[in-house]
Amino acid sequence: MDANSEEDYLMLSGIQHFDFCKRQWALIHIEQQWAENVKTVEGQHLHTKADQPFTREKRGDKLIVRGMPVKSQELKISGICDVVEFIRNDQGISLHGAEGTYLPYPVEYKRGKPKISEADILQLTAQALCLEEMLLCRIEYGYLFYNEIKHRTEVQLTEQIKDRVKHVVGEMYDYYERRHTPKVKTGSYCQSCSLQSLCLPQILNKRTVRSYVEGKIWE
Repeated sequence: MDANSEEDYLMLSGIQHFDFCKRQWALIHIEQQWAENVKTVEGQHLHTKADQPFTREKRGDKLIVRGMPVKSQELKISGICDVVEFIRNDQGISLHGAEGTYLPYPVEYKRGKPKISEADILQLTAQALCLEEMLLCRIEYGYLFYNEIKHRTEVQLTEQIKDRVKHVVGEMYDYYERRHTPKVKTGSYCQSCSLQSLCLPQILNKRTVRSYVEGKIWE
């Protein structure tokens, strides 16, 4: 993997998988395994509605951009923001084709409700770090919109959470470069995982999914 090539950047959205379960992340991003369940399908439908690439809408002092590609050369991650709201502000930045100056705030759409874990916050923060690097500005908060409760929550993007994201991305690259899929720790959260039928913990403590599948093919 050439980490200097943008094509080889890790997916920003993988941060949420990594926080939920490092094994799930490795199965998807290292071993290229995937399976759908009702939650992933619902999530894709919600994002399809939010992600309308390169659409731009003006509402008073607010400029709304949907499906905005973002990247960070420092972290070597890339992805797409569901929505970025640019709010007019004298301390903001200039935007092509828009009068005045604006500050950006990422808005991430989720199918369910707020989680106990910080997975959603980490993903939102990663988006903010990309925007900060691309636009040369500072972003102090963003929003998470939860479809189940039809409500969005303001999230303070502190230096501590930004440092946490940088640490997580560093871990992701360590796993990826070593092609390491960690052993699984089962729990109640496994029931909501779309990969539970592929994970096979009783087998994969000894073998990778790819090794197991290839073995079955040659039987």
